[in-house]
Amino acid sequence: MDLETVRTFVAVADAGRFQRAADDLSITQQAVSKRVAALERTLGVRLFTRAPRGAELTIDGRAFLPHARELLRVAERASASVRPGRRPLRVDVIASRSAQSSLMRDFHRAHPGIELDVMMLFDIETAVTALRSGAIDASFRAVAAPGRPLPEDIESVRVLDEPLQLLTGPEHALASARSVTLAELVGHRIWMPGIAPGTEWGAYYDDLVAEFGLTIEVTGPNFGSDALLDTISDTPALATFMGEHTRLIWPADHGLRRIPVTDPTPVYPHSLLWHRDNPHPALATLRAHLTAGTAARDAAGTWVPGWVLPHR
Repeated sequence: MDLETVRTFVAVADAGRFQRAADDLSITQQAVSKRVAALERTLGVRLFTRAPRGAELTIDGRAFLPHARELLRVAERASASVRPGRRPLRVDVIASRSAQSSLMRDFHRAHPGIELDVMMLFDIETAVTALRSGAIDASFRAVAAPGRPLPEDIESVRVLDEPLQLLTGPEHALASARSVTLAELVGHRIWMPGIAPGTEWGAYYDDLVAEFGLTIEVTGPNFGSDALLDTISDTPALATFMGEHTRLIWPADHGLRRIPVTDPTPVYPHSLLWHRDNPHPALATLRAHLTAGTAARDAAGTWVPGWVLPHR
């Protein structure tokens, strides 16, 4: 069904006269008549009858009018969904309480006029596919897993190096420490059931284990952060890693401790990814906001795997 014929039909119904609708649409009355006739042929019914006071809707015309208006509304929403400057900026973050979510909340406070649509995709391959298809405008990732470089049409920039902390229960052997070195963690069980093989964060922790001789266990199903915190609180032999900017809430009687890790401090390198041909005007604003304070990346005394792209 031709949307221009539908739009012309609605204009005639609103104006009550073919000539007035022609004036409203900036076309000739003959063009209006042809469009309405074409729509009537498509539908197989008469939509108007000629009357002394103008064009009057038939019974079929009155039945079709609300649907015609809805067709035009749907078409406008579909167009707006891909029109730069008219649709929300669609950004992928890994988790709702992660550092990336905090970065996006800061961006929203700084630019409240920019509409945002924040979503959560699973891994970097899914995110890159979504960037290339236009389903999202940007994604926060660790860029990239070893042996899997980014496609040439995907750009990236490091925006945050997030220090890792050790999270322990109150009875853990390191619970009273003000900080702990990576060497002191050797022999301790670090439980992280959320690590999935083949992901960029899986590659990050594989390299951390290989370089510093740590023991990271991924056994058992991942029941989410609440179950993880319950287990760490109740099990003196277990600890876990958590990003410094990760915002989690737990009951006061859990007695959990967040302990900085040092010598060197392992940092998780968050990068922003986008497609080089993405025209959304808010994307440049987001990049400028996130890179305004990136001068301290790759600071002395920190560690990231060698495959991580340097700050640009």
